[in-house]
Amino acid sequence: MVDYYEAEREIIDELQTTLDKVDADDIDKLLAEINKAEKVFFVGVGRVLLSLEAIAKRLAHLGIKTYVVGQITEPAITERDLLIVGSGSGETNFPLIIAEKAKKFNATVIHIGANPNSSMKAYSDYFVRIPVSTKLQLPNETQSVQPMTSLFEQSLLLLGDTIALMMIREQNIDMPSLWKYHANLE
Repeated sequence: MVDYYEAEREIIDELQTTLDKVDADDIDKLLAEINKAEKVFFVGVGRVLLSLEAIAKRLAHLGIKTYVVGQITEPAITERDLLIVGSGSGETNFPLIIAEKAKKFNATVIHIGANPNSSMKAYSDYFVRIPVSTKLQLPNETQSVQPMTSLFEQSLLLLGDTIALMMIREQNIDMPSLWKYHANLE
């Protein structure tokens, strides 16, 4: 029988190792762009999109106007806005198309991914690297015991929560006051 605690420890260790390798200067740039933006848009696909939706929701709890590309209430993007693209490989078609379009409207684009030399580089103003294995299996990627790109999606979600905590501390936000932004029709 497989031991739960052993599997859990491997995953936690992978996450710790991965997040420790994220460049803090890149996170500072990301935070600056989020704080500067009028609206923050998110695009990704699959499980990456699920992580981005959670990040968008958390930032909305902090009073930031966030939108996930494709949602029915999505407004127009402008030069005052930020598009955050989540794509480990940086080669997924839908995020590439959306990033290219966002640049036509002079929005700032930040790519959070694992592959710094991807096609997304042509449309990104900044890149935040989560150094994990992708579907491309490049030689400089950190390998994982988990299936497919689980480590990227998990790291992305925790990176979003880390950014939220940094913002709370930076702005000296009273945590109980955040409940005013929480859904209340549930």
